[in-house]
Order: sequence, then C-alpha cells, then structure tokens
Amino acid sequence: MRLLDFCAKLSPALCAGLGAACGYYLLYPLFYSGRAGLLALAALAFAPLLARGFFLALASLPADESRGGDIRALRALSRLLAALAAGIALGIGAGAQVSRDASFGLLPESITGVSGVVLDDPRILLSGSAMTTISLKNVHGPGGLRASSSGEITIFFREENAASLREFGRGAEVFADGRLQESSGFGAAYVFSAGSLHLVEPAPPLDRFRTGIRAGLTERFARDEAWGGLALALLLGIRDSLDSGLTDLYRAAGISYILALSGMHLAVIIALISFLLKKPLGLRPAAIVGAAVIVAYCFVVGPLPSLYRSALMYLLGALAVIGMLKRDSLSILSMAFLIQIAASPQAGISLSFILSYLAMLGILVLGKSLNDSLRGVIPPFLLGPLALSIGAFIGTAAVVSHVFGDVRPAGILAGIVIAPLTTAFMVGSILWLCVDALIPALSAALAWPLAQLYDIMEGVARIAGHIPRLSLGPGAAISTSLALSALIVWLGLRLKARRDRLAPFANALGAGEPQD
Repeated sequence: MRLLDFCAKLSPALCAGLGAACGYYLLYPLFYSGRAGLLALAALAFAPLLARGFFLALASLPADESRGGDIRALRALSRLLAALAAGIALGIGAGAQVSRDASFGLLPESITGVSGVVLDDPRILLSGSAMTTISLKNVHGPGGLRASSSGEITIFFREENAASLREFGRGAEVFADGRLQESSGFGAAYVFSAGSLHLVEPAPPLDRFRTGIRAGLTERFARDEAWGGLALALLLGIRDSLDSGLTDLYRAAGISYILALSGMHLAVIIALISFLLKKPLGLRPAAIVGAAVIVAYCFVVGPLPSLYRSALMYLLGALAVIGMLKRDSLSILSMAFLIQIAASPQAGISLSFILSYLAMLGILVLGKSLNDSLRGVIPPFLLGPLALSIGAFIGTAAVVSHVFGDVRPAGILAGIVIAPLTTAFMVGSILWLCVDALIPALSAALAWPLAQLYDIMEGVARIAGHIPRLSLGPGAAISTSLALSALIVWLGLRLKARRDRLAPFANALGAGEPQD
C-alpha cells in the first residue's frame, strides 16, 4: 500500500501542526462567525479519533508475515491521526482564547478611562502617535465610577505621549483616559483611543533593565540617521527611527520582509556565536551556550512573532544536535508552531506570524525540491539562494495578494542581492557597536562603510521597485500558488525517483573501475 507507506514516513509533529493550523484558522473561525454549530465543530475535531480506532482495528486483525509491513503502517497511521486530533483540539482552544472579549464590568459606552499593565513595547506610527496593548485591571466611568476588568485591549496614544510611553516601558502599569471604540474582524472587539497617559506603578526591575538597554542602544544608533535607523530595525526590531522612504522602497521591491526580524537576522547572530564558541567549546556546549544567548536576545528584543518562530526552531534544533529530538526540519517547524500558538494564541493572527511560517514552509518544501530539480543546471552559489527565495515567494504569495492586492516577483531577485548585503550590514553594525563602546574615537571610521552599504541597498531596492507587479485576486493567487507548488514537488519527486533507479548502476560502474 503506497499510501500507507507514505503516511508512515510522516511525523506526528507535522500532523499535529497541520491539525492545529486547521483548528485555529478554519474550524474555530467558522464557529465564531456562526457558520458552524458546536456539534459540527466537535464532530470535525473527533473525526480523526474515529478513523484512528478504525485503523487500529484493522491492525489488530490476524495477518500473515507478508502483511507485516502493512500492519506497521496502519499502526503508524493511527498515531498520526491521534496527533492530528490533538492538534485540532489545540488549534480550536487557541482560537477561543484569541476571540475572548475583554470583560469590562461597565457598559462599554460609559467607559472614559482604563488602567492596566503594558504588555509589549510601544509602536510609533507614521503619524507620530503610539500604540500598545495592556492587560486590563480597572475601567473608569463618569463621576469617579470604577470597576475591575480583565482581558487585553489595544490603546492608541497621541504623539505627545509617545516618549513617555517608551520611557515607562513594558511591564509598567498605566492609566489613560479617552474613549472606547468598536473594532472589526476576528480578535479583539474594542480598541481604546487615549487622550492622556499617567504612570500608576513602575515596571519590575528586570523589565526596567531591559527598557534601559533598548534606550541606550537606541541613543547610540540614533546619532547617524542615515543608517542608524536601519541598524536598529535589523538588530532590535525598533523601527521608530527607520526612514519611511526606505520602507516604501523595500515594500515596492517586494523585500519588506527583510526589515522584519526573522530567521535571516537570527542566523547572523547564531553564526557569530558559532564562530566564537564552536572551536573552543565544541559543538554541543556551543549549542547550549548559543541557546542561552538567543533566549537573552529574544528577551531584549521582545515578543516579535517571526523572531520567536526562528528562536524556537533554533532551540529545538539545539535539542536535536544533542540527541534529544530527531533532526527533521518540518517536524521542528511544526513543533515551533504548536509551542508558539499554545503559549501566545494572540500571535497567530499577526500577519508577520502567518507570513513567517508560510515562508519557512515554502523554503523547506519548495526550496528543497527546486534545489534537487535544478542541481547541475544552475551554479550552486546561485541555486541555493534562488531556490530559497522562490520557495518563500510562492509560499506567501496567496496571503500577500489577499492583504496587499498584488505580488511583486521582483522580490525574488532583489532578495538574492539584498540578503547578503543585509548580512554584511548587520555584522558591521554589531562591530560598530562594540568599537563605539570600547574605542569611541574609531567608530566614525567604521560608520562610513556602513553608510555606503545603506546607499547600495537603497539603490537596489529603488531599481527593483520599478519592475511591474502582478495583480491577482485571492482565488487566482491561491490556485496559482497551489499549482506551482504541486508542479515543483512533483518534479522533485520524479527526479529523485530517477536518481534512485540509476544509483545502483552508477555504483556498479564505479565498483568495476580499476583501482590505483
């Protein structure tokens, strides 16, 4: 049974990840929107368990020795179905956490003030205003009325309050007066538009220490507006000082993902750690120390969904290096998704979260197939980056087209050029930071090549931005992406099967050659 053999090769983690994605993005939203009842939702969630029971029953039937492989495949399939059911349940539960409305204790229309703990670093918008999310403690009404509340709510602050909000930092308890407004879409039902900001209680010492580090680094890089804002965005995810013109150029060129902290940026940090620690400590100790450094780095940067995905994959990969997990990239990606969606359900509705996982899935599946298919046709130094770029582009094309209304194929080639330049820029920025802290007089000499790199990257983005974009409807984008994905995977499997058939002949010919 070829289908059973194929299923037996899949991992439970991958099936659980697929089930969680289905439950989170499909099944629970159907229930939340009223298009599916609770009984239908339960039936869909328990269907894999019923199928598991069926296959276990088949596996328990008497069989001769010739069917031993089929019996093992049936048992493996039953484990996969159990993992699928567990993933669906997790996804539905995480979706329920996201859609849970805040409990105010007062009528929403009577609320004139809110207080709570700041949960994330404030974002400075293009208008100069700021936004953040707080964990509600109390809401206030007219005449000094106050009531306990719970849940999370997004608050928008005026420009004059942005600096104070950044100074208070994550973990501080704040009070804001203003008005509550209805929100739309799956997720929070309300947002709060604040007119003032007051500190109720400072953040805990560890959070204040973190805020101080971020403020100090921001002050250092802010000395040079030409490239300092880009360095802050690439190293810490702080985009407050990033030139809006550069952001527009990157978006027009289809490479705005480079400005969002993700696997590429974390890979630079990991590469530096490996370079410094691998030789003196060895592979396994270096992986453990590197994991601790990555955890500290993520604490300073903050809960950026795409960065946390990369960090989780690195930590799980470190466990695989020391022998605690199987070295399988798709399984590690699935486990990272399960952990992140369970620990932070709200992150799942973030566009950066969705694009990060889809891009990595495209790289692992389509990029690998393209690499195998075009091996020997395109030089290796170009094939690797090209395959990764095409895989990420196809993997995210449907979502990008749905959100932004078009896709930009120029990003495939522009990314190949910009990515190594960005890596060099990040390494140079880290080196500049070290020099500026130890020998400030020499930092100006290193700032010049960084400014030149900045200009080159800006020029490449400007050229790529003139290449025409493709306007596809959501249906056309999805069908085209699926068709291309199927074609690439089919070609990869076909060529692999051909190489497997020819391998014995090649080995026989090699064994028959005279030895020196």
